[in-house]
Amino acid sequence: MRSLPARSLPSVSNTTAGMSTYTESPLQGDERDLEQAGNGHETLSHRPHQLDPKPSEAEIHAALYPPKPRWRRYLSAIRWFLFDQWFLLVLGLLVLIASQVQVPGAHQQKKETVVTYLCVSVIFLITGLTLPTRVLVENYARWKLHLFVQSQSFLMTSATVYAVVSLCATNRNFMDPGLLVGMIFTGCVPTTISSNVVMTRQAHGNQALTVVQSTLGNFLGPFLTPLLIKMYTASGAWYTEILAHTDAGGLGELYRRVFMQLGLSLFLPLVVGQIIQNLFPKPTKKIFIDWKLSKFGSLCLLIIIWQTFDQAFESGAFRSLKDNNIIFIVFISIAYYILWTAICVALSIPWLDKKDTIAVAYCVPAKTPAMGVPLSAVMFSELSTITKSKIQIPMVIFQGFQIAGGSLMTLAFRRWLQSDEERQGSKKVHERDDNSGNG
Repeated sequence: MRSLPARSLPSVSNTTAGMSTYTESPLQGDERDLEQAGNGHETLSHRPHQLDPKPSEAEIHAALYPPKPRWRRYLSAIRWFLFDQWFLLVLGLLVLIASQVQVPGAHQQKKETVVTYLCVSVIFLITGLTLPTRVLVENYARWKLHLFVQSQSFLMTSATVYAVVSLCATNRNFMDPGLLVGMIFTGCVPTTISSNVVMTRQAHGNQALTVVQSTLGNFLGPFLTPLLIKMYTASGAWYTEILAHTDAGGLGELYRRVFMQLGLSLFLPLVVGQIIQNLFPKPTKKIFIDWKLSKFGSLCLLIIIWQTFDQAFESGAFRSLKDNNIIFIVFISIAYYILWTAICVALSIPWLDKKDTIAVAYCVPAKTPAMGVPLSAVMFSELSTITKSKIQIPMVIFQGFQIAGGSLMTLAFRRWLQSDEERQGSKKVHERDDNSGNG
């Protein structure tokens, strides 16, 4: 009978719990089979059980969420864009509708009054219901920031526009004089209110600061805008000849109408919202925050924008202009918005936090047709309807691009804030865990 070579058998050691464990043995599979045959009975395997290493988080995630087919990823991306940027898509659809079908001229004034008061009131009622009173009061007290924002909104923007107009005016055959005056007028009007508040909320910026700066700008607008326009048009340039028979004699009526509108459609709904929020905090939070009813403000803003474009198309001002003039206004409006946003963001980052910077980025470059239209109607009341419409066209076109640009910027601003928001969320979780541990 063939002899087997000497070999070391597995040693057995007792653990503290009284159970046996096997140590590594040099026996290989064929030798163990021979050993089992020589012993005449089956034995437990002497090969130690090797535990698999702990899987990484990436491997766990890959196992739980296998990669989707490419077409499903594309479909998910398209679905996300439609839900996230629905405002911009609906805006484009409404502008298209306004270009084809308009409210009859006899009902334009009634439509403007209803939309201006009703929709703006709803937006600021929702703002009052969702903004904490303490935050609102704290932002009204930041006077240095008021000077920073309002000086850019009135002076920086108007000076930039005047420089461009002066260059365009070197060629009398290039631009319509009504459009050149309209460009100056656009640079001098205050920031818008409704879209600023809605966009800042969507971008997760400091909504209270936006409310404060927008209302302050619209309070100063009726006083500063006429003075700035008089200053820039007093140069005697050829395009100012269309203003020869205008004066500021109707500003008293303008002040009455504008401040009545501000009081009824802005301050009153804001105060009512604050009172309801403090009297019924839990129901208010559930309805407007948890149920997301605050998005109704976005729908009201879309109606405001639609009525502005509807009025512009109904007047026929677009049809009276050369195509190259319209194309120039479109591209210069885009350039204005990019330039003004870049300047105010660059000046804000060194001394403001991210949420405040986002609020400033929406307040400074924006311009309001809601106040610009009645301002122009009073200041240029002696001009023909077609000339007044030409003066308003740069403002109307700019509004479309400021809404589109602001809506797209919400994506960039939310991504910019994402790391800070995640860090704050993690900090709150740790603080809650520490408090529960100490309790």
